[in-house]
Amino acid sequence: MTTSDVLILGGGHNGLVCAFYLARAGLKVTVLERRGVAGGAAVTEEFHPGFRNSTASYTVSLLNPRVIAEMELHRHGLQVVERRAANFLPLPDGDSLLLGEGRSHAEVARFSQKDADRLDAYAERLDVIADVLRELILRTPPNVTEGGWGAALPELLKSAALGGRLNRLDMRAKRDLLDLFAKSAGDWLDHWFESDPIKAAYGFDSVVGNYASPYTPGSAYVLLHHVFGEVNGKKGAWGHAVGGMGAITQAMAKACAEKGVDLRLNSPVAEVLTDKSRAAGAVTEDGAVFRARTVVSNLHPRLLFGKLVDPGVQPADFRERIGAYASGSGTFRMNLALSELPRFTSRPEQGDHLTAGIIIAPSLDYMDRAYTVARRHGWSKAPIVEMLIPSTLDPTLAPEGRHVASLFCQHVAPRLPDGRRWADCRDEVADLMIETVDRHAPGFKASVIGRLALTPDDLEERFGLVGGDIFHGRLTLDQLFSARPVLGHGDYRSPIKGLYMCGSGTHPGGGVTGAPGRNAAREILKDLRRPGFS
Repeated sequence: MTTSDVLILGGGHNGLVCAFYLARAGLKVTVLERRGVAGGAAVTEEFHPGFRNSTASYTVSLLNPRVIAEMELHRHGLQVVERRAANFLPLPDGDSLLLGEGRSHAEVARFSQKDADRLDAYAERLDVIADVLRELILRTPPNVTEGGWGAALPELLKSAALGGRLNRLDMRAKRDLLDLFAKSAGDWLDHWFESDPIKAAYGFDSVVGNYASPYTPGSAYVLLHHVFGEVNGKKGAWGHAVGGMGAITQAMAKACAEKGVDLRLNSPVAEVLTDKSRAAGAVTEDGAVFRARTVVSNLHPRLLFGKLVDPGVQPADFRERIGAYASGSGTFRMNLALSELPRFTSRPEQGDHLTAGIIIAPSLDYMDRAYTVARRHGWSKAPIVEMLIPSTLDPTLAPEGRHVASLFCQHVAPRLPDGRRWADCRDEVADLMIETVDRHAPGFKASVIGRLALTPDDLEERFGLVGGDIFHGRLTLDQLFSARPVLGHGDYRSPIKGLYMCGSGTHPGGGVTGAPGRNAAREILKDLRRPGFS
């Protein structure tokens, strides 16, 4: 039996972040990770002989700057390189749109001068609201309590502080905030722009990991969720971690090791132990017992409470609502080994466009149809594909002269209709995704010399992403902020005393941010009456 002050279930990035801050405060911390590599969905693995790439999460922006600085991730080997262009949209008529610093106005003006003239105002208005979100990322949401004034007063003070921040917004910004939290991305973008390519470029963010149409109410928030990040101090920028996303979590693991964290790999948890309705540790599948007075879960909420925690210690309403917690994104994830770079019909030369996010989805209507067909058939015959080629910026990932591509594909159904199994459809859908790129870059299919395709079922099996949901639960209004994962437990504390949550199923949600792990550590230190941090 192993005894620690704190036992963390799951060595994904938020589990590692939480472990670091708790160990830094002098606590003895043990982390149990199911797989043979730490990092959860942020890992780099060889998928074809000589070819390595990020297996699930695949690009950097949302990782919080304070987490990077406080864990000294750059000292531990993290290097992030920026894309040389932001987004590239090949279009069906052989034209294209290339966005990025110094390019966007001229490119958009080819389709609409009016839209080009509105780009700066759009960015400024969106960034005002993104700044609000950036401030909320590292705050614990006000918790809805049923106790007396002693429990309610701290939460009321939090609410007052939040209200004060929102009250400082002018009326236009307050209206924008309401629109971005309640409206569809399509309605938001249709108000701003008239040409399809720019609306598609911005609207893509609203369907990333979101099994919905860009015209689904609430999808504007998903768009906003993807723009609050930064790379190397540049707001809204995206980049690549040299060595893949695993470079982030390996740097985190090194930071944890310096603080004395005991990281146990190949240690899948079978049960959370409780003693008189209080968390007391965990048992692994091989029977090893780990005792701790404080247990922290980095797992998906439905996995934690549906499989590992005794139903008898869970309040009935809480258990019912966790069972109804919506989780399932329309994601099909692929890695490709390429013999050569693609040559797009619209831009056959090699250039900065190949370092961008290459989006195959020419309009919001295209995205809407993709969702509608996927719901009926299981996947869209005209899917949404984003392709990144990280080896254009990081040659360590592939042999000289060869390349790797990440394909992040929407929309596929988290669960196939008519009782079909994803294992029986994986290759058919993988072929479709490659052929979709090939239509815009003839010869691409012939350049593929190896591939790894992950269906929603595969993402759930490998990484515990229930329904293939990259966010550990949908980013809908009923599952955000104080209501994530359940109203009354939005402060990282579960209803079982001594059991906390630190994963993406808590505020602020999914993406490789590190924020849930940091926020949870702060609350745990408060409860343990240990020196904390802001």
